[in-house]
Amino acid sequence: MVSSPTDKCKRFFSTFPTFSCDGNNLTTVTCFKYLGHMIEHTLSDDSDINRELKCLLNRRFWRCSVEVKLRLFKTFCMCFYDIGLWRYYRVGLLQKLASAYVKCIKIFFGYHKYSSVSHMLLDLGLPSFNTVIFNANALCVNRLKSSVNSLVLSVFMV
Repeated sequence: MVSSPTDKCKRFFSTFPTFSCDGNNLTTVTCFKYLGHMIEHTLSDDSDINRELKCLLNRRFWRCSVEVKLRLFKTFCMCFYDIGLWRYYRVGLLQKLASAYVKCIKIFFGYHKYSSVSHMLLDLGLPSFNTVIFNANALCVNRLKSSVNSLVLSVFMV
């Protein structure tokens, strides 16, 4: 995959040359999945947020008890694998994911459509979506800072 520079004056060619391996031409792609994270050629995280949105709106636990639903929700719906890596995305898409997070809680646990979100979160003992994002970002930064990899440490020393 090749990402083009955003500054048009830094481009040398309008198309990227083809590479071959054992006589076969290698194709370039605009998006691929690496360790569960969708990487686009524009370096945007929009497709990865859309992937998380589809996973979040999967409703298959509606017959379970509240305790089981809480465990399943914390395991499947709050475990955003790579949310700490998101940096370039459309704000509206992240707001859509936050709305889907709240909607999922209301549907899973049988709350009314117009129920208070803060009361619902306190009642269930669940964090808000902003708290989930903040904790994921803080955890990602702490893991990177405590790394023994010299390349990772050199990035944080700058």
